[in-house]
This record gives sequence, structure tokens and C-alpha cells, in this order.
Amino acid sequence: MRINVIGGSGFIGTRLVARLLANGFTDVSIIDKAMSQRFPDRTRIADVRDEASLEAAVDEGAVLINLAAEHRDDVTPISLYEEVNVNGARHICAVAARKGCDRIIFTSTVAVYGAAELGTGEDGRIAPFNEYGRTKFAAEAAFRDWQAASPQRSLTIVRPTVVFGEQNRGNVYNLLRQIASGRFLMIGSGRNRKSLAYVENVAAFLECRLESPQGVGVFNYIDKPDFDMNSLVANVYGLLGRPYRGWLRLPYPVGYAIGLGFDLVAKLTGRKLPISAIRVRKFCLNSVYSTRIEGTGFKPPVPLEEAIRRTVTYEFIESHDGEQLFFTE
Repeated sequence: MRINVIGGSGFIGTRLVARLLANGFTDVSIIDKAMSQRFPDRTRIADVRDEASLEAAVDEGAVLINLAAEHRDDVTPISLYEEVNVNGARHICAVAARKGCDRIIFTSTVAVYGAAELGTGEDGRIAPFNEYGRTKFAAEAAFRDWQAASPQRSLTIVRPTVVFGEQNRGNVYNLLRQIASGRFLMIGSGRNRKSLAYVENVAAFLECRLESPQGVGVFNYIDKPDFDMNSLVANVYGLLGRPYRGWLRLPYPVGYAIGLGFDLVAKLTGRKLPISAIRVRKFCLNSVYSTRIEGTGFKPPVPLEEAIRRTVTYEFIESHDGEQLFFTE
């Protein structure tokens, strides 16, 4: 099987390619605008915004796994969401049609649901509240059009919740780092629950969809059980061997106002700051999803509590100076 991982130099892609190679897939290539630090010999430089460079990089008849995206909350200019997520998807579809690539696996996001009701499944109402969610759903539509044009084609759409793991510098890491530094302060009641996804498990599910059947399959990706923020924070304090003083917290309106203040400073200075109103909002929202993955027979290789333990141990107990870092949300 010939496999092209588009956007494969990033966090999920690096873990996925390592997993594929370890499991005996030998014809694996990365297509990315940046060279993979771990797999430079397997990298072809191309940008999904440039259809010609993409066409030169994609193999005839390959399975395409698209991980390329503009993801962060503070992307500037905002037009990059449309250019990368939507136009990039259209370019991939056009190249796939010309090169006889009949199987695409696309990583979308649960952000397409916006502030979703608890337990939202794959048939949940689409109501994104930011450009990231909006443009990822528009990309889904482009891939659906590609599949509908030739019914023997196979399309898998995977909508992960927030993905975390070793070497990632996204929102989950920022939370863990604040706890480890002793500067963490809970915002809100802490009773809101969060669905999480461990990077190794996401990679394992993408791998299992390589043999997906004709048609369209849509899957939320979540590792269960869902923690509320109080339980998650207390668990991390326990892993670090520290007491958790749960009574120290800020009311949500105060925390949100602080986030707005940071937004103003960021706008005036042009700096990207770790705190913003949208990040405070996301922290305090419930984000609990259901998934039909159980019906596929897939079993995540790493239980969620073990995944958290591995991440905390790697980042804050062991020493890994010089390891590659991935800066995502």
C-alpha cells in the first residue's frame, strides 16, 4: 500500500508515520510545506495552497491522509483558515481525481459542532463559533463532493477532540505546565467535563482506516472516560506528588474579563499571548462527545489515564532536552 501523509511533519503526522513504519508499511511519504525533522528522507515539500506543487508530490493511486490545517486560535491573517483548510481540501480533491487516488482519510475536528450539547454524536448540529470550525466543515463538504463524484471512492472523516501527548505544546500542555509550575488557578466551578484524545490512539485509528470501505464514514475521536476539570487537575497534582487546593478559583466572568484584557494587549503589541478570551471560554465549556467508533471494533492501545500519566511523566518528571516540540492548540 502506498501512503501519502499530507501535513505529516506535524504532531499527529510524525506519530502516525512512526507507527506505520513500525507496523510494516514501507511505502510511506510525507507531503508538507516544512521538512519533517524525524523523517527528512521521506518528506516531499509542497503546500496545499499550491495545487501544482501538490500534484508533483502526490503518488499515483496512493491512500491520502490529510492532516494539513490552520488550527491555532490566533492565526493571522484570518484568511489563512480559508486558504489552507478549504482551498487546500479542494486542491487535494482535484489532484486525487487526476492521480487515481480513491481513498482519502481527512482529520476534521469536533469544533464543527461549536458549543455542543453534552454527548453530541456524529449526527449533531453543525454550529461552529470560530473560523477554524467553519472552514474545517467546509473542507468536509469538499471531500464529500469528491467522493460523491465516483461512488467507489472511500472517504473517512475523523473529528478528534483536543489532541494531547508528549512533545506537544498546545492547550493541554499549557494547563499541565501551569499546574507543574504552581501557578495554576481554576476558572469557574471546574465541574465542566472535557473529552480528550491521546495522539498515539488517534494515530492508531487513522491506521485502522487504511482499509476503509467505499462510501463515507464519519467518526468523532474521543478517548473515554471524560474527566471533569476538577478531577483532571487533581489527577495531575497527584502524579506530580503535590496537594491540590481546589478552593482557589476565579469566577468565570472575572477570568473572561482578564482574557479580554490580554486580547487588547495582544492587539496593541502584535504579540501572541498564552491567555485570551476564547481560550478562557473554551477552558470553561463542557466539551463531551459520543462516538460510533466502538462499532468498528477499534480498541485504543493506550487507556486515557495511562496516556495522561505518560505525558506528565515525559514533560515534567523526566528530562528530554533537545527533543522536537510541536506548537499547536
